[in-house]
Amino acid sequence: MKAGVAFANDASGYVAGRRAAEEAIRKTGALKTPDVVLAFCAGSLEPNAAFAGIRSAVGARVPILGGSGLGVVTNEQVSRDGVSVAVMDLGAPLAGVAFADGVQKDEKKTGKKLGKQLSESGAGNALLLFYDSLRKPAAGTTPAVMNASRQLLAGIAEGFPGAPPVVGAGLLCDAGQKPTWQYCGDDARQEHVVGALLGTKVKTIVQVMHGCAPIDNAVHVLTKVKDGVVGLIDGKPAADRIDELVGSRDWRSQRPVHRFSLGLALGDRLTTLGEDGYVNRLLGGVMPDGKSVALFEPDLEDGAQVLLMKRDPATVLESARNGCEAAIERMKRQRARPRAAVYLDHGGRTAATAGTSTEEAADVQGIMTREGIPLVGFYSGVGVAPVRGMNRGFDWAGVLLLLGEG
Repeated sequence: MKAGVAFANDASGYVAGRRAAEEAIRKTGALKTPDVVLAFCAGSLEPNAAFAGIRSAVGARVPILGGSGLGVVTNEQVSRDGVSVAVMDLGAPLAGVAFADGVQKDEKKTGKKLGKQLSESGAGNALLLFYDSLRKPAAGTTPAVMNASRQLLAGIAEGFPGAPPVVGAGLLCDAGQKPTWQYCGDDARQEHVVGALLGTKVKTIVQVMHGCAPIDNAVHVLTKVKDGVVGLIDGKPAADRIDELVGSRDWRSQRPVHRFSLGLALGDRLTTLGEDGYVNRLLGGVMPDGKSVALFEPDLEDGAQVLLMKRDPATVLESARNGCEAAIERMKRQRARPRAAVYLDHGGRTAATAGTSTEEAADVQGIMTREGIPLVGFYSGVGVAPVRGMNRGFDWAGVLLLLGEG
């Protein structure tokens, strides 16, 4: 098993894609028949043009997976513009690749369709998933609406009983204004979800990195929730109640809100569960009425019990470093050697948004480079990973996938 990763940027998406793919191939020692290519395109480049450039370099038969990103990551780059490409020899072809459309209309139905196709492919160690995050673009003072990862994953589970762990991300190309592209194996599409089964020869380790803690350790109840909009929190207009809890109205201008989120507890207790005890859900922003708030993912229901979570910049960096070291050690304990890393980083974890002193992706980059592990990644809208026995969607999290052989 081996991988080559490269970055390129150019005024032409086609040229950037081709250059990155050619350099990635060179780094593998001129690999002639890759098993898969992972590729992500960010900034002003056209993702479909970048796909065509990558295809021209790798040939017609190699599946290309990935798509739009808010930024890209390699061993040498953390950039808001450009193309990152990983060319991989997995030791065997992918066990299966499938895609399905209609995610904007019905996430669960689309997930079920995808799961059913992949269930006919055979066994795999992990299911790599990329999907269109954007349901409805932002318009004026109305925040963008995202597709719900929880419904999509529920559909996959229904269509593919006994599916392997799901690792992946929801794709965005900006804060919710522009349509996104998905690389679906043979071509680039929109409003799709694509999945690929990694064969049983590939060893996988998944690590989720967070960086949030409860603001007040108090449980808050959401009511009058409809179509991804929360009317009331603790019986008061949602925006007014948040003003009280955070002691400020400054957050009202943020879309999405980037200093705090809603936390869903992953256990019987609702508080003091530790950093990895919660799934965070971003708030898309205040609605035009100034009273209700939009959910970034419309998957919370009336009566949901949540905690208000604050972002801790120091913990974001610490979690990234500790998570990387832990993932590498876990793979070594399995007597396997990491051969490639895929980092699916949430767009809200950039230094400019998270308030960190440095880019946390640069810490991931440094550790992977130190260990000689080729790294490809991008900034996403939502991360997907298995935690506590269930596949889940995460906001504000970094998802690291190590691929290895033993």
